[in-house]
Formats: sequence, structure tokens, C-alpha cells
Amino acid sequence: MIDPDALAADVAAVVRVPSVTGEERAVLERLGELAAGHGLEAELQVHDLEALRAHPGHPGEEAPRGELCGLTVTLPGERPGRVCLNGHVDVVGVGSAPWRDGPWSGRIADGWLHGRGSVDMKGAVTAALHALLALRDAPEPAPTVVLQAVASEEDGGLGTFAALERDDAFDACLIPEPTGFDVVCAQAGALTFRATVRGRAAHAAMRLEGRSALDRYLSAHLALQAHERDLNRDVEHPAMRALALPYPLSVGRIEGGEWSSSVPDRVVVEGRLGVRVGSSAEDARAALEAVLDDGEAPPVEVAWTGGQFASGETDPAHPWVRAVAAAVRAERGSARTAGVPYGADMRLFCVRDIPTVMVGTGGLELAHAVDERVRVDELAALARIIAGAVPAF
Repeated sequence: MIDPDALAADVAAVVRVPSVTGEERAVLERLGELAAGHGLEAELQVHDLEALRAHPGHPGEEAPRGELCGLTVTLPGERPGRVCLNGHVDVVGVGSAPWRDGPWSGRIADGWLHGRGSVDMKGAVTAALHALLALRDAPEPAPTVVLQAVASEEDGGLGTFAALERDDAFDACLIPEPTGFDVVCAQAGALTFRATVRGRAAHAAMRLEGRSALDRYLSAHLALQAHERDLNRDVEHPAMRALALPYPLSVGRIEGGEWSSSVPDRVVVEGRLGVRVGSSAEDARAALEAVLDDGEAPPVEVAWTGGQFASGETDPAHPWVRAVAAAVRAERGSARTAGVPYGADMRLFCVRDIPTVMVGTGGLELAHAVDERVRVDELAALARIIAGAVPAF
């Protein structure tokens, strides 16, 4: 039985602990205290950051950090099998705009819980914790369940990568990202890149003597737009084909020039490349580099920085997907399998052949936004779905 009031109180306690990516230890310790207070076995880990950064599978990072911690909460099962519940407790920054209640308020009002991370995804991690309580008290036997509360998802997934290096003996995984209760079986990849375009400096009054790097970049930008159209033409994957833009290619930052009366000799752009489900990150990188190769000298320099999210998918016919979908249907009346255009930690399980789905509350549009919030009744529904899916698997 899920107690919505107790769940909301625990979510508020977790939301009130700031946990911007790179600074997650305090919230993991708080979550561990809550788990222990409920009589669950919680263990805080401090991962070997140096070894992880040297690992050939290192998934990339963007935020500065001096340590990497994780938390596992284990509920021993009464029948064979191990199921993982995985969710991240790191959050993006609060931004410069004012919040109605402050980003760490944890205020509960009119059925909503407010604060950074409430929907993405500290609320869902806490809902998974309460699902463990329901499973512990349920009469039907269930497999062992391990809740992984991880750091560093927002900048590449290093927390989940570290957790799986430590323990990946799972038969299935559920990640309660905010999916609007869709059962997500496919996620696009997302690769962060930096491109440096060079020109030749000259006095602006003698512009023809120079070669504007900005003019050169304009041609490159048109090539990037054409590449995005190619990526999204004839999409075969049924879950991805239903999306308006399955594989976005976006330039998010541009920097160039040094003086208003000089022809710029350097422009640097940073962006994000979508990766088709079923395509490798290596092939996606090579294709973008070819698009930016305009045959001029010096060539456009491309560096792959920050988060490197490969794509991932699970067969919708897998018994785990059917079990989760049945639990969603029992709670919500219907269940839809879907794909998403963003990178997620799901792919780190899929690459290890662990069947994985994502399902969670609504409110994705509120994630990363000012006045982020989540519905308490949806968190309770999510906890019931998890508690219903695990024994049915």
C-alpha cells in the first residue's frame, strides 16, 4: 500500500537538499537516511573517479566534480531474479529567473510538490523507494530489487556507468524518467560536439583580404541543417517514427571574433547530435565530421566533448515490457509503448543486454524549468506501477 502523504513528505525532504550535477553526496546521504528509517538496507558508495575516467567506456562528463558517489537500496527477494530500479538525483542549475518559492522549497500545495528535481527526477527516485516498501509488505513473492540512486546523469551518465561496473547482474531494469506514463522502449542517442572553423584575419576596411570564419561557418550550418533532415528521413523504428523530430541536431552555443573592426579568423560552435536507434555512436560521429569537411584548409576541427549518449532499445515483446505495460494499464486504464528523442541512462543497461524500459510521471516540459513541480498523485501512481510490475515479471 502506497501512502501518498508519506511519499510526499519524503520527496520534499529530498528536494530540499541541493544536488546540482557534481555535488550529489548530501542528497544521497539524505536518501539513505530515509531508506534506513523505513527499515531498508542502504549503502553509499564512493566510486574510483580516476579509474572510471581512464575506462574505454567512459560516457563523458561536463560538470566539474571531485568525487562520484552512488547509493543502493536492496530489498532481498523470495524468488529467483534481480530487478534494478535506477534513477538520478543530480539536477541542472536553477537558472537566473526568480522562482515563486525558491528552487529548494519542497513546498506541497494543491496536489503539487515544488522544487528543482521534483519531476527530473528526485521525486521518481523516492517513489521507487516507496515501491520497495510496498513490495516488502505485499503477500506475493517477488525477485530481489535493487534501487540505484545515481549521480551525473545530466552530463553523460557516469553515475550509472559506475554503478553497473560495480554490479550489473540484473534480469531487468526500470528507469522512472518523466514519460507521461508511456512505456519507453527506445531512446535516441545524443552526442555533444565542438567544431572550430578557421578563417584569415584582416582589417574590416580590407575585408576582401581576409577570409571570414563566420562566413565559412554559415555554409557549415546549412550543411548541419541538411544533415538533420537526412537523419530524420525514412525513419524505420516504429517507436521513433511517431515523433515529430526523432533525431535533433542542434547548435546551442556560438563564439567568434575578437574585435568589431576585424575579420574574424575563428568561430567555435557547440552542439548536440542525435543518434538513430540502432546506429553506433562511432558511425554518427564519422558522418558529422564528413558533413563538416568542406575541403578547405585548414579543415574544420571537430571534438567530441561532454556527454556521449549512445542510443538504446528493448524489444517491446519482451516479458519485462509486457509486465510493466500491464502494471501501467492496471493503474491508468491504457498503456502505450513509445520512443524518446533524448539520451538517457537506459542505453547503459541495453548495451549490457539488460532489458530496460523507462516509465514515469508527466511533467517533462517542467523539467529544467523555473518553478519545476510534479503532481503528488502521479508519484503515488508511479510507485504503485513499479510495485505491480516487479512481482509480475
